[in-house]
Amino acid sequence: MDATASGTPTIQYHNIPDQPITTIVATSVPTFERRQRHCFGDSTPGDFPLAANPSIVLHVLTACNLDPQDLAKLEATCSFFRQPANFAPDFDLSISELAAFDMCQKRAIFKPMENEQRLDLKQSCGGSWKLVLRFLLAGEACCRREKSQAIAGAGHSIAVTSQGAVYSFGSNSSGQLGHGTCEEEWRPRQIRSLQGIRIIQAAAGADKTMLISDAGQVYAFGKDSFGEADYVGVQGSKLVTTPQLVESLKNIFVVQAAIGNFFTAVLSREGRVYTFSWGNDEKLGHQTEPKDVQPHPLLGALENIPVVQIAAGYCYLLALACQPSGMSVYSVGCGLGGKLGHGSRTDEKYPRLIEQFQVLNLQPMVVSAGAWHAAVVGRDGRVCTWGWGRYGCLGHGNEEFVSSPKVVEALSNVKAVHVATGDYTTFVVSEDGSVYSFGCGESSSLGHNANADGQGNRHANVLIPEQVTSLKEVNERVVQISLTNSIYWNAHTFALTESGKLYAFGAGDKGQLGIELTGNQSERGRPELVEIDLN
Repeated sequence: MDATASGTPTIQYHNIPDQPITTIVATSVPTFERRQRHCFGDSTPGDFPLAANPSIVLHVLTACNLDPQDLAKLEATCSFFRQPANFAPDFDLSISELAAFDMCQKRAIFKPMENEQRLDLKQSCGGSWKLVLRFLLAGEACCRREKSQAIAGAGHSIAVTSQGAVYSFGSNSSGQLGHGTCEEEWRPRQIRSLQGIRIIQAAAGADKTMLISDAGQVYAFGKDSFGEADYVGVQGSKLVTTPQLVESLKNIFVVQAAIGNFFTAVLSREGRVYTFSWGNDEKLGHQTEPKDVQPHPLLGALENIPVVQIAAGYCYLLALACQPSGMSVYSVGCGLGGKLGHGSRTDEKYPRLIEQFQVLNLQPMVVSAGAWHAAVVGRDGRVCTWGWGRYGCLGHGNEEFVSSPKVVEALSNVKAVHVATGDYTTFVVSEDGSVYSFGCGESSSLGHNANADGQGNRHANVLIPEQVTSLKEVNERVVQISLTNSIYWNAHTFALTESGKLYAFGAGDKGQLGIELTGNQSERGRPELVEIDLN
């Protein structure tokens, strides 16, 4: 770890004699006096034992951005890190707890919280600042919060730069691009009305877009309804062609949104889940009308468990929860095809814990909900899939449905860090930036068999994960994949690289690739660079 990366000024140390760790641990530790934090204390130069100068240790722990688990291990192995450090703001906190608190204060969503809100979050996370830090870091890791991102929506696309500027392109029949018109855009175009507002998250559904600012406010445009379900005639008729603040969410600090086919869900910074417009069948534990714009808290098991990520499928919702015992996944909604992961095809009115991860000894870190199937990446890099297996989207070598999470054995030699699912399609990104895909090959959205001369069956379905060699050729480390998650639109796919370059392939008949097509072309089989720099 590079301590200078934190932006903390470098400390100069002079005449500090080498001291073996055994000596330090064995030395009796005096009771600390209450003091202000400083680097050198009152000791004379050349006399800096750790116990006499805990502020140095605190500075190092904070500057190195240690993982919460590492801080916990320090407490478990040495009493020096366990006992009260007698530092403000809480004189009873240990050095490790203070370091975790300091690192929490660096996180964007934690900074503006009032003290009472911080203490409430600490309590809901398990009563430790280390657990709060784990909660905050987990959310940043799985949602690319505060980082550049690209969203492949249903016929239209959204790109967010690392500075929070937003570009949109593609289909615009309902004003879902946010430019004040209903005209298609074939090249990325910045949404000018958002200047001065930093966007950190985006979600795209059929004919609608939702954006979340660093202040926790939600802006929506496109069809004026939180649910979709066009075929039953309940869709909102009003078109909103520029980003509008969602008034009903003004009192909730939102950090993520997910749009399903019958509902929309949002996640608060405290880890609470709220939903809109599932309809009056109470599928999500509360009854609403299709055009209800009031957020309803998701009731049941997750009422007192903080959630770090939500993912919406066609008719179900997954939630990645952060508990003192570890990370876990809950599901709720329609159970057809076994996509809720409970070993059955039964609907769940309230969130229910997916217990299979405990059986597999897998700690979920990223969750993805496709239209009809789901996937999870574990802390150890294993990938699990379940749900409808049509076209081989589960990666198990067949098209059978699986009703509980099952490890994708074909990826046993791959350490995954990211997964994305769509309509019977799955992508996996490995630690080294390699990309694997499997499932439905329609509209060339898998990126396979696309030779430079155009030969090869690029529409073939793939039953077992195959590396997307065309992305390997760009000589860039891929950090995010996004693909269309709609049963009504042909799919397109984005691959975002570490340097902020965006590559697109798949369906592009509405301009959703951000690339001009020629002649009778309606898709691109090979990744092509989009003219936009997301860094």
